[in-house]
Amino acid sequence: MGSSQSGGFFKLAFNLVCTKAAELGNKNRRLNTSILIRNSKPSGSCNILIDAGKFFYHSALRWFPAFGIRTIDAVIITHSHADAIGGLDDLRDWTNNVQPHIPIYVANRDFEVMKKTHYYLVDTSVIVPGAAVSELQFNIIHEEPFIVHDLQVTPLPVWHGRGYRSLGFRFGNICYISDVSEIPEETYPLLENCEILILDALRPDRSSSTHFGLPRALEEVRKIKPKRTLLTGMMHLMDHEIVNDYLIKLMESEGLDVQLSYDGLRVPITL
Repeated sequence: MGSSQSGGFFKLAFNLVCTKAAELGNKNRRLNTSILIRNSKPSGSCNILIDAGKFFYHSALRWFPAFGIRTIDAVIITHSHADAIGGLDDLRDWTNNVQPHIPIYVANRDFEVMKKTHYYLVDTSVIVPGAAVSELQFNIIHEEPFIVHDLQVTPLPVWHGRGYRSLGFRFGNICYISDVSEIPEETYPLLENCEILILDALRPDRSSSTHFGLPRALEEVRKIKPKRTLLTGMMHLMDHEIVNDYLIKLMESEGLDVQLSYDGLRVPITL
């Protein structure tokens, strides 16, 4: 996308997005980036959540009843910013009322952050007797595949700003990278034969120091060559209809199947 084209597109995308976001049901109404994987097994469905950000509870109230979701069988953490771990305290409504505990899968560097930001969830000995908090079981993961309820999950290491490591995750042929400013060369082989890529795209005009913008995200799509791409993590400059109209033209001109995701989007997959 050339500079003049992206500049004009940027001006269009700014139009009334914040006003639209105030409308219930509008696809510009966005909370923290997250994904829930419902893995059907002979013993029943298993619900695996990736990230519980500071607005997780709002999303759960809206979408869990709509999709018949009750339990949270595991939470996998991409990184330790508030938009990924700010809702861990809200998991108490599940462990107090629905299930005895929730396993949390997290890299050691992010667990060290949780020891400070959520110290009372990590070390429950500091809790006043009688107080009820989230009952979490912390499992340290590394940059190698691990198993969550019979599902193999492969970490996709990326940079989320200079010197800050974040993780995307691959399950089956689905690749999820929500917070990224650079993909290391060693991660590209892990993205081969990706059917659905869910990828960070913050702004319509350029990247920031910590996130891909739309032009860079599209460069990565062309390099990774997934069958389908859903962009996520958009800011208020990214108008859902306007950006999607632009992306449809890329399907016509280049064969790129790329669209913006939205809160409540459900995608059938095979694991």
